[in-house]
Amino acid sequence: MVEHQIKARGIADPAVLEAMRSVPREAFIPEDLRASAYEDEPLPIGDGQTISQPYIVAIMLEAANLSYGDRVLEVGAGSGYAAAVMAEIAGRVHTIERIGTLGRQLRERIARLGYDNIEVHIADGSKGLVEAAPFDAILVAAGAPAAPDALKQQLAIGGRLIIPVGSEGRAVQSLSRITRISHDRYETENLGAVRFVPLIGEEGWQDERAFLSNRHRPEAGEKKALSDLVADAAEPLPTPEDASFAGIIDRFADRRVILLGEASHGTAEFYRARAAITRQLIEKHGFTIVAAEADWPDAAAINRHVRHAAPRPHGEPPFQRFPTWMWANTEIDKLISWMRDENEGRSQEGMAGFYGLDMYNMRGSIAAVLDYLDEVDPQAAAIARERYGCLTPWQHDPVTYGRAALSKGYGECEVAVVRQLRELLERQTEYAQDGDEGFLDAAQSARLIAAAEKYYRIMYYGGAESWNLRDSHMFQTLDHLLDAKGPDAKAVVWAHNSHIGDARETEMGGVRGEHNLGQLCREAYGDDVALIGFGTNTGTVAAASDWGGAMEVKQVRPALAGSHERLCHETGHERFLLDLSSKAEGEVTAALQTPMLQRFIGVIYRPETERQSHYAEAALSKQFDAYFWFDETTALTPLGIADRDGGLPDTYPFAV
Repeated sequence: MVEHQIKARGIADPAVLEAMRSVPREAFIPEDLRASAYEDEPLPIGDGQTISQPYIVAIMLEAANLSYGDRVLEVGAGSGYAAAVMAEIAGRVHTIERIGTLGRQLRERIARLGYDNIEVHIADGSKGLVEAAPFDAILVAAGAPAAPDALKQQLAIGGRLIIPVGSEGRAVQSLSRITRISHDRYETENLGAVRFVPLIGEEGWQDERAFLSNRHRPEAGEKKALSDLVADAAEPLPTPEDASFAGIIDRFADRRVILLGEASHGTAEFYRARAAITRQLIEKHGFTIVAAEADWPDAAAINRHVRHAAPRPHGEPPFQRFPTWMWANTEIDKLISWMRDENEGRSQEGMAGFYGLDMYNMRGSIAAVLDYLDEVDPQAAAIARERYGCLTPWQHDPVTYGRAALSKGYGECEVAVVRQLRELLERQTEYAQDGDEGFLDAAQSARLIAAAEKYYRIMYYGGAESWNLRDSHMFQTLDHLLDAKGPDAKAVVWAHNSHIGDARETEMGGVRGEHNLGQLCREAYGDDVALIGFGTNTGTVAAASDWGGAMEVKQVRPALAGSHERLCHETGHERFLLDLSSKAEGEVTAALQTPMLQRFIGVIYRPETERQSHYAEAALSKQFDAYFWFDETTALTPLGIADRDGGLPDTYPFAV
């Protein structure tokens, strides 16, 4: 964690690095989350509180410039992890926790771990600790509307106050370092964007409700509540099954790329709506690329089917890896059947295809490259088998490869797979055949292997790098598809909101340094792309409790106050489209530029920790060009899975 998440990202203070090496983070989090102890993310610790992201702890400690013997005050003790790290450097640490149960648990934990230079106080941390002042450093692990005067006055001359500040009640704050220069002079520096729970207290936010309501308080002279503005701007919609539903997308049909999101990977209405829109774009507007957040080799089997090509000999049925329900479901089955029928009688160039953008299926990609080379160049196939041999032990469980790579030096595979990709591309002229997508399939599979090898190696390093690599790969795959199909090619993309909403306008980009497919598309294609999000308030969803777990039909909790979802629910509309594009600029678009909470449910859904694990900040009208709303939704129905663990029928997708 220290080497790859902290030091590699620029933290250089040797005292901070050594202190973080010395403190076992797993001792400060609930037992059921200890497997995630060294991931670079905040984790819930109970009572609506979190243990901070390790990198953020390191930033705050380095900014505090602690020295041996310093007297330190921490406000917002939480689990006590940051206090323990401080205690490895400073002389005395006073830590204040507002919530009694957490404070008492912390006292027991500190005693058990043997820290004798930490004192735990249960009190209002916004007022500081006058009896122990002055302090050489004060670190506040909660966001305040402004730096409390009480804390500034308890600094020694030369002392540093490190505090997140957000005057408009936003959960994304600016991390400030305030240095006391003299009795009444202070110097303030902005250290960047962070996200903390609110500082509740006499000199902070009065309570959680005040924090949330202040985030969106009306401007002077404002006549309408934000929910009323959204209700007025919303365009009511029929069900996706209605023939008139898909016509609403026509306003964006002149774009070369349309990205369609989803707020979960298991909601039927999102799939039905996207299928209806996709049919409209193919049939009426000449779109020929359907690109999905799916593995390339699995999608390639579907593509051969919808384009009336023979299935690959000895090919495995697609979409048998977790989460099978994401693509092997009744809604996708209907779309595949329609695309095959629609392609009947079209030329090869005019057929619509189904392509995968994702990179997880390393085993399938290796097979695709080897199958192709076996047909066109057996000698090259033999060389490729030798080069890919170093990956073979991990083809069925690529995550294990990442673990081995860290300890056994399997990074040498990177050179081999990149060499294989380069040689395959160099021989494009020799291998390619008119009207044959075989080369496109093999070349992209080779790219995937190179990217996936790196992905599974760096995912154990944590941080934003693995996310950024994956989304960069998805963008590059989309770009290769558009290039291969020619200058008039148009694509519709299916992916999660977290991938298609512009990351620069979310907590992902502002706090975690992550980019995504939507951002990269906007940067590359400008006004020729439309990013369209989807959302819901409540209902049911198909999801698992853990990665690799069985699919469950789970109840989606009603949206939290202060979220986009609650705002849309309060409009009273059952279904609607909110046009947020430049053509629809108005009062509501301007109002929705202020960040609010937004819910993200992936293939994992844990309602019990929903606030911490499934919500993040985002500015809706900057993130998307349009937003589809379905107030109550239902879970997807898996296709051909009797026991939800038995995989797909061998005939899928060719027996639809």
